[in-house]
Amino acid sequence: MSFRTSGPFPPLILDDVRGAQKMLSGVARTTGMEGSRYLSSLVGAPVHLKCENLQRTGSFKLRGAYVRIAGLSPVERAAGVVAASAGNHAQGVALASSLLGVRSTVFMPVGAPLPKVAATRDYGAEVRLHGHVVDETLAAAQEYAEETGAVFIHPSTTRTSSRGRAPSAWRSSNSARRSGPSSSASAGAVSPRGSRSR
Repeated sequence: MSFRTSGPFPPLILDDVRGAQKMLSGVARTTGMEGSRYLSSLVGAPVHLKCENLQRTGSFKLRGAYVRIAGLSPVERAAGVVAASAGNHAQGVALASSLLGVRSTVFMPVGAPLPKVAATRDYGAEVRLHGHVVDETLAAAQEYAEETGAVFIHPSTTRTSSRGRAPSAWRSSNSARRSGPSSSASAGAVSPRGSRSR
């Protein structure tokens, strides 16, 4: 069994998902699925929502960040990591880095929500405010990585971060099948994949 990913890398296989699931045990919560009568009535089929907002950082981004940083070599860990985000990925990288004992620097746009900036700092990252849109912030973080040797942790487009998110999607799919009707074609699951704010 393999899973499609959105990057220029080979598809994930079931062993990837199981390995990430084991790695995330005790780090990320196993969040539940909640049915939505309203959304179900809109689409004419059962819809289930994956409650990743109940993670410690408030989103699923911790999963991918943790698996990505945990997979770094000792030399890469010593160089630290850098990321860019308006909030959710920032918090995921900050917490994952702290849990793994890796120094993190996170670039955030000047107008990032103050609670997310504060939470990112509280999770242990050095926060640098730069740019007014995320693309400017991403460019600054990539430049910092080139100058310092820190490993750039992209918000989404790496095979490793996809491995981190895969166990949640896999459980969502299985839960929806179990709780929905016998025809899997008429059952749906919604799991957040991110937003323009990264």
